[in-house]
Amino acid sequence: MARFSRIDNSALGRWWRSVDHVTLACVGILIGFGYILMLAASPAVAVRIGASRNMFIFKQVFFLTLAGCVTIAVSMLSRKGVIRLGFIGGAIAIAATVMTLVHGIEIKGARRWIALPMMSVQPSEFLKPCFAVMTAWLLAKRHEIRRFPGMLLALACYAVILILLKSQPDIGMLTVVSTVFLAQLFVDGLNLILVAGGVGIMIAAGIAAFFLFPHVHSRVERFLHPDVGDHYQIDTALRAFGNGGLLGRGPGEGRVKDLLPDAHADFVFAVAGEEYGLLICLFIIAVFATIVIRALLKLLREDDPFLIMATAGLVTGFGLQAFVNMASTLHLIPTKGMTLPFISYGGSSALSISLAIGMVLALTRQRVGQSRLSRSLTEPTRGTWKTAT
Repeated sequence: MARFSRIDNSALGRWWRSVDHVTLACVGILIGFGYILMLAASPAVAVRIGASRNMFIFKQVFFLTLAGCVTIAVSMLSRKGVIRLGFIGGAIAIAATVMTLVHGIEIKGARRWIALPMMSVQPSEFLKPCFAVMTAWLLAKRHEIRRFPGMLLALACYAVILILLKSQPDIGMLTVVSTVFLAQLFVDGLNLILVAGGVGIMIAAGIAAFFLFPHVHSRVERFLHPDVGDHYQIDTALRAFGNGGLLGRGPGEGRVKDLLPDAHADFVFAVAGEEYGLLICLFIIAVFATIVIRALLKLLREDDPFLIMATAGLVTGFGLQAFVNMASTLHLIPTKGMTLPFISYGGSSALSISLAIGMVLALTRQRVGQSRLSRSLTEPTRGTWKTAT
């Protein structure tokens, strides 16, 4: 086993000493669960569509292995490297999302995917991490350069993404991006009245989506009125949790994977509940919470506005995506086709999440010689940023 001592000045040695080992371990645990649950859930789905039993397994093993490599590679970047990656990746993701409106694959009335050899890609998945980095840089730059129109540029960037996601349409992704942006504005010190106004606008937009988009209307109606409409998937998922009990039925003994068409993707949490039980489900939730909470706690010791806003935006998107998937599977919110990070099947999702977590690890690394400002939980900031001396 390789050991990285304090006198090892190689790039790998410096990275290992500075990276957050707990968060890295949590990512490894989630990827491990991704492998295990794909072995459990995907063969039945593959057979149901007439494909090879191992088709989804082989693909996801490749995607998760690549995701682990991407996480490590991105976590080695410097602050400037993360900014460059965010802007270059954001430009590519926006251009590719525009392409979906013209040459995209239409599935269930939405154009979100581009067909490539052997796979399809959802470019909007990569908008989430890149958007968080771009807007964080724009908002932070106005604290360094007087009269820099950072707020206007960030709003313009958000407006472009809003139009693109509405055109697909992808209301779930738009909700995540909007929440990320609102969280960054709050961290930046936006007046609470304006934050409340932003929340009000999001609520109004949600009401408008309910009346304008039939699929949104259908999902909300089925959530509010359980006795109306088709509830087969959610009822089956809830029965799976009940069948699993505290310790589960055992690996491979679940039945929900034979009944749900999306057991390997949107409802993979139900497979975990049935085969491994409540305790494992709570452990998975704890792993997600550890990643988010550790990143936020590290920000208490930082005084770099870009680093704080970028990390806050990235973990907000990560945590919200995990919450939406698990909460919709448990029927706590209306169903939404959103993957469980590192666990659900999906190459675009796995790679975009690995990009986001890699950026978080890069931004929260301990850097020798970097001045930090110790902050107290009770210290009032009032939206102002202090300069390290």
